Amino acid sequence: MSDIRVRFCPSPTGNPHVGMIRTALFNWAFARHVGGTFVFRIEDTDAARDSQDSYLALLESMRWLGLDWDEGPEVGGSYGPYRQSERMGIYADVVEKLLVAGFAYRCYCSAAELELKRELAAAEKRTPGYDGSCRELSADQVAAFLSEGREPVIRYRMPGTDFTWNDLIRGEVTFQAEHVPDFVLVRANGDPLYTLVNPVDDAMMNITHVLRGEDLLSSTPRQLALFEGLISTGVAQFTPAYGHLPYVMGEGNKKLSKRDPESSLAMYRSKGYLPEALLNYLALLGWSMGNDVEFFSPKELTEAFTLERVNPNPARFDLKKCTSVNGDWIRYIPESDLCDRLVPFMESAGVTSAHITVEEKALLAQVVPLIQERLDTLDAAPALVEFLFIPAAQVNIDPVLWTSESAEVLTTAGRVLAEVVEWTAEGIQAALRESLIEGLGLKPKLAFGPVRTAICGRKISPPLFESMEILGKDESLLRVENGRVHALARPLSE
Repeated sequence: MSDIRVRFCPSPTGNPHVGMIRTALFNWAFARHVGGTFVFRIEDTDAARDSQDSYLALLESMRWLGLDWDEGPEVGGSYGPYRQSERMGIYADVVEKLLVAGFAYRCYCSAAELELKRELAAAEKRTPGYDGSCRELSADQVAAFLSEGREPVIRYRMPGTDFTWNDLIRGEVTFQAEHVPDFVLVRANGDPLYTLVNPVDDAMMNITHVLRGEDLLSSTPRQLALFEGLISTGVAQFTPAYGHLPYVMGEGNKKLSKRDPESSLAMYRSKGYLPEALLNYLALLGWSMGNDVEFFSPKELTEAFTLERVNPNPARFDLKKCTSVNGDWIRYIPESDLCDRLVPFMESAGVTSAHITVEEKALLAQVVPLIQERLDTLDAAPALVEFLFIPAAQVNIDPVLWTSESAEVLTTAGRVLAEVVEWTAEGIQAALRESLIEGLGLKPKLAFGPVRTAICGRKISPPLFESMEILGKDESLLRVENGRVHALARPLSE
């Protein structure tokens, strides 16, 4: 099993998306489960669309997710280089071997001629596809085309037989020969296409198992045919096994597109989804651990992952479920870990210094136990705890939060709180409950609501009494008094 080699080979075009990451995850988990090799390869032969920024984003995303690779960029390996833009000479040599051996040929058909062939096929109700008219050109025909200034593409000569293979996910799959005509390997300008470079890299890197999306299922017969030529010419030693992962569906049961907002990996990072949570949820899109287990770590995933448990049916991406899993992970990790992960969100929101101070970090550590159960995403934390990091004068209170009883409640609260000797959450709660609920006969919401507003500046906050304990007696009393004055001076709203 240690001889198993899989690969993840994205193109650096745009931002990484969750469908791409799901493919990477399944390959990584399979390799780690069997003790094989996970190869990270970059398919960057499209100079018009590829970008260095996207390439760097891919590497950073893989590192953030913890999907470490055994061979590839920044790691190296015995089969490099691992960027296709650095392998162009290799592809040219392979194409020449295929031409010499008769597996490939030059096609001089113009775009207009190809369009006429498609129209004729449609009129005759035939499957559209190249008719092979350039397969056996004479020297005179070639010379005539060249004299017209035509620049040929290079096509692969299909064997004209049906293709059947045992897909690792979908079982036996068959494509009839008429649906797989001769296809282009190299453009007229000399640029190699995916149909060539992908199988050549798989061959030369000894990839044993190709796990990829179902959208590439129709390209498999071409690659199987190409491997016959690659093996015959000594480029490949064997044909890899293929498995096609189920579609990830979005809203309206449509295939999740990279243009859909919920597909952007950057969005999840910016909102504060944990990498463990995202991997946990993406693993559930087409795979099951069994026994209704839906919460597991990356390590537990690799220990349990088998291809037999991959479901070929489409999986639906549910943002609410993903967020729920993220909340479960936030509550699962240790408080100290959560504190560290919250730091960049606190800094970027301006709640703390741009580089958090020791004092601010210590305060955040005190706050974490109060909010851990309330967070579903990390980006929700700054607004929830900001009141603890600012002085009383900066607490911004919306007048609509006051009721007609607010000033009276805060007058009483300030008086009794001043008499609290041991400033603990328990002592604060006992004093307020006795004076406001038992003394004034108020329900808890009406009793504690004005106090929460004065202390936090909002209706929803971390636990009130624990927050007041963290703020300290003097700061809490100052806020209660400021709130009382504010409640008296502002228009009231029931």
